[in-house]
Amino acid sequence: MPTGIHHVTGITRRVQANVDFYAGFLGLRLVKRTGGFEDAEQLHLFYGDALGAPGSLISFLVWEDGAPGRVGHGQVAEIALAVPPASIGEWLTRAITARIPVEGPLREHGETLLRLKDPDGVIVKLVGIDLPASAPLPDPIAPTRLRGVTIFSEQPAQTRDFIARFGYREQGGRMVSDRDVVDIRDASGFFPGIPGTGTLDHVAFRAADADALRAMRLALKDTDATNVHDRNYFLSLYVREPAGTLLEYATDAPGFTLDESPTDLGGTLFVPPMENSRAEDLRVMLPQFALPGEERTPMRELHFIHRFHQPQKPDRSSLILLHGTGGNEYDLMPLASRIAPNATLLGGRGRSSEEGINRWFRRFDAVTYDQADIRAEAEAFVAFIDDAVQAYGLDRTRLGVLGYSNGANLIGAILQLYPQAISRAVLLRGIQVLEEPPPLPEGALSGHRVLMLNGARDMFGRMAPALENALRQGGADLESQTLPAGHELSSEDVTRAQAWLA
Repeated sequence: MPTGIHHVTGITRRVQANVDFYAGFLGLRLVKRTGGFEDAEQLHLFYGDALGAPGSLISFLVWEDGAPGRVGHGQVAEIALAVPPASIGEWLTRAITARIPVEGPLREHGETLLRLKDPDGVIVKLVGIDLPASAPLPDPIAPTRLRGVTIFSEQPAQTRDFIARFGYREQGGRMVSDRDVVDIRDASGFFPGIPGTGTLDHVAFRAADADALRAMRLALKDTDATNVHDRNYFLSLYVREPAGTLLEYATDAPGFTLDESPTDLGGTLFVPPMENSRAEDLRVMLPQFALPGEERTPMRELHFIHRFHQPQKPDRSSLILLHGTGGNEYDLMPLASRIAPNATLLGGRGRSSEEGINRWFRRFDAVTYDQADIRAEAEAFVAFIDDAVQAYGLDRTRLGVLGYSNGANLIGAILQLYPQAISRAVLLRGIQVLEEPPPLPEGALSGHRVLMLNGARDMFGRMAPALENALRQGGADLESQTLPAGHELSSEDVTRAQAWLA
């Protein structure tokens, strides 16, 4: 029966930096990219040896631009990877050259190691120890497999006893299996861990097969253990040990060659089987990245959180997307991709927060808006458009904006406050939000094309004509259409916007 660690899972806020570190700097192989099984709109990456063997795997949930967590007790705090003992000096040189934070060489438990920090601040230890790889990587000094993990615990004795269920025994102050180690540090008095980017979510231990998994589920019946989950590449359950650390118990089979050949591992973006009906939408929504050596579009730090999506066959046109209340930078991407399949998409995230939901500007009630905030955010977004055009090489002559609800409202305000900022716009359920719109000079919007798609049953629709009139008076070529819909979006929005853009 195999024992030891199956994989360790962390959370990253920058997918490209994560790939550059684990696949680029460390030289691990990206063996699987998939939408998350708990949340398919969350990218999940697995790195490991040449075949993604259990015991070599580190995975990351991608919370792009997500809030940082905090390392503390009740949490996996460090990962350790085995590297050839004679390679420690070379790894130190590589880290210094690549400007990766590094400490060492150090000695812990009689082993020589380096302590690195990945781009999110996760501690990754490179331990000089002869542990052969199941499927060696091309680089002769690449990590061979997981050496172990470190857990911070307020109840170290209880944590040790619980970990023993998974084939570990205490030896020399460590929990040892026949393949790796778990170090449990007494973190009494330390603050608790908080989930978020830059933290390790859980460690998974190896189960021999489905029968062993089910037997463990019965043995854990008096705990908070979950039911058995089918993760496509393995079966697993989750449980928290007495001090709160999240653990997983996962089978080796069927493995990552289930849907890709050994030579093609990690090359295709998959979605969980239960999400196949919206697979194409998810492929547009999930963040893109490039493997080492591949052509890439560097993400820029601009004033608004954003996501950039380049289609397989870009036609030089681009759409900037502004979500509705409660939306985010990628939720309009499926709709925009259907409207303009070959357009490059740039989705922004509003900076105003209302009880935890994203908006583009503040409001006092459903139809009364903070006028100063509208003007401030309109000015900021105009600057964002200018910066994005320069940063991503967008063709201004083929640039359009598309907004829904609150996003459409900001676009309408920008057209009135900064007439030259936008020349082509699609407003889905847009209304007039400016209480004192500026008088537009004659012809200020001349040459601007605007499509407004209103809902016949939209409770806010009575405020749309004021915006239509203002844009027409400014000289915009405005087409307003009323759909048999409410405030919600419909398939007809796609059809009509597609025809208008053609």
